[in-house]
Amino acid sequence: MSLLPRTAEEFSSAEYWERFFKKRGERAFEWYGDYNKLCGVLHKYIKVQDKVLVVGCGNSELSEQLYDVGYKHLTNIDISETVVAHMNQRNAERRPDLTFHQVDATQTPYEDASFQAALDKGTLDAMASEEEGALARRMITEVGRVLKVGGRYVCVTLAQEAVIKLAVEHFVHMGWAVRLHCLQEERGKEEEDTFALPVFVLVCTKFRQPMPTPILEMCVGDDGAPVRHTQVCELLSAVREYQAYSVLRKRLRTSTDPGSSLSLTLCNAKTGLPRYTLTVQDCPPGAKVPRSNQFAIFIVPRGSETAWLYSSTEGRRQLAASANFRRLVIASMHRNQEYTDMQAVQSELSPVVMDLAPPGMPTNQQVPFLSVGGDLGWREEVSRGVSQLSGEYCVENVRGEDGELYRRLVFLSNISLVQSESRLIPSASSHKKKNKKKTKAAVTPSACLSVDSGFLCCAHHEVMVAGLSMLGVGTPQNKDVPVSVLLVGLGGGGLPQFLRDFVPDAAVEVVELDPVVLEVAKEWFGFRPDDRLTVTLGDGLERICFLEKEGGHLFDVIMFDVDNKDSSVGMSCPPAAFVETAVLQKVFNLLTPRGMFILNLVCRDPVLRKDVLERVKSVFPTVLSRKIAEEINEVLLCSREEKNAAHILPSLSQAAKNFQSMLSCDRTEPKRRPLIDIAEMIKDLKLE
Repeated sequence: MSLLPRTAEEFSSAEYWERFFKKRGERAFEWYGDYNKLCGVLHKYIKVQDKVLVVGCGNSELSEQLYDVGYKHLTNIDISETVVAHMNQRNAERRPDLTFHQVDATQTPYEDASFQAALDKGTLDAMASEEEGALARRMITEVGRVLKVGGRYVCVTLAQEAVIKLAVEHFVHMGWAVRLHCLQEERGKEEEDTFALPVFVLVCTKFRQPMPTPILEMCVGDDGAPVRHTQVCELLSAVREYQAYSVLRKRLRTSTDPGSSLSLTLCNAKTGLPRYTLTVQDCPPGAKVPRSNQFAIFIVPRGSETAWLYSSTEGRRQLAASANFRRLVIASMHRNQEYTDMQAVQSELSPVVMDLAPPGMPTNQQVPFLSVGGDLGWREEVSRGVSQLSGEYCVENVRGEDGELYRRLVFLSNISLVQSESRLIPSASSHKKKNKKKTKAAVTPSACLSVDSGFLCCAHHEVMVAGLSMLGVGTPQNKDVPVSVLLVGLGGGGLPQFLRDFVPDAAVEVVELDPVVLEVAKEWFGFRPDDRLTVTLGDGLERICFLEKEGGHLFDVIMFDVDNKDSSVGMSCPPAAFVETAVLQKVFNLLTPRGMFILNLVCRDPVLRKDVLERVKSVFPTVLSRKIAEEINEVLLCSREEKNAAHILPSLSQAAKNFQSMLSCDRTEPKRRPLIDIAEMIKDLKLE
């Protein structure tokens, strides 16, 4: 590695290359690959009879190998006197017509339009660092001058962003066609000292009349089908993706890292849309893995991508440990993509996954595909739209791993997060229709399904409901006492509707910022506002400020269940402004003397969580917390009253029994009991 430049600027220095070749001696330096790696793409664009200018030839054997296979019209130029003298001497007897000249590539002595092709292996990269790219621009301008109409500039490059941007923009401005080939390292050829970045071949074709619309194409390999791009930025983005994949591939093929979960997305070749997400999970060192269990692929059932086992780092580690392979690749399928069956998915992924195999695994070893139940799962999109506040969304029905059907609202800006979820059951009308041919795999049509309002899919919603035990709901002394609730955040409406339908004398006001969410809840999640369940459209903070300023309207319970759109903060629920001390004080002021504040907190940052908790405790004298198993969520139950620490948790046990016994039947038809275990939800409460 000591032979390589210490800084990028040295690449374009004549003095550097003089020192380089004197130190290198007669050993050929195959910059960015040898003839065997490049021949496929070179033969495609450079004809044997073409007159070819080889720019910055160095002491590479490439020109000699091209000469030996029939290319007899090669003119080789280089800035280094040492290398030119050496190459002429080396080829004087065997290749007398192969000539090398000391020429500055930015000002050559050749006539206009005197070559059919110009071949450049690394020279553009070397020059681009000099004079803020001015030297490289002079070189490619000179290349354009000496090429005939229809001639091609064929440049082997690492395609660093500044370099490839300079060249592509130059040739697009000149009206040339631009195509890039990405040449990946062959499987099994990776070594510790090889380049992590892939080699690209830039092919620019000169036209008699400049092209009015840019032709920008990307190919994988020397014969891959070209993918057309409309803008330079799109082409550069594709280059970055291939570079990132190559670095990841090199890392995976040369090392293991149980502590990280590396992911990559595979896109549909025709549409460019995401098709698979692959996450790599290595087993921990020292694990007893059978010798034959080197590598496996796990196919996540459609609709289960957001499950803790597949979406969290801890869950994936648990999955990998149970599978007991040295490396497990977890493959998730994307929305808006068609998948025929498990066999088709395996056939599609098989050519790709060997790139991700652990180091030392033979390339011909069979890789098993694992799954749950042997099928792909089921997902049906029933609606799609756009919210001005939250972006594009979709409503979908999925079959869970428990065999039940669920309906979900997902904002596509964060596809790993389910915004709202409800369980589906056959509607009352569908009970009257008998289907004697129904099979296990059959899926009930959407029109025959309705939302089960007695089932809360989210565990944190169950804890928020169970928290009403602290109010003494269900005790004899509170019989027929109304419960007023202010809830910020509607989602699909499952939580407020549960409170209205199953908590006697409950009156709920929901504040929702996004009118689209309200319409989705009504149309797809069976949300039915009435005199006991009202919705105020607007900002939750503004509503709280208004109510406090207005005075006279107090609530027994105030709940925050609102997500944070700012993904840069380590707290995804609620937005930071909702837990500022001043806001918490307003919440306190809006509560009745027995009232309580219930917060759904999702915070990955332990320092931020500690800060939020300290602010909450500075306002509320009693704070209980309940972490949700296998999730980041935790629920804070904050009482306006100061409760005796020694008695609060034991007394909640009896309160939970009272609350459970008085939950009423759903007032809708058919009547149903709520499916919630209050005692289970409060048993792990912790006094903060």
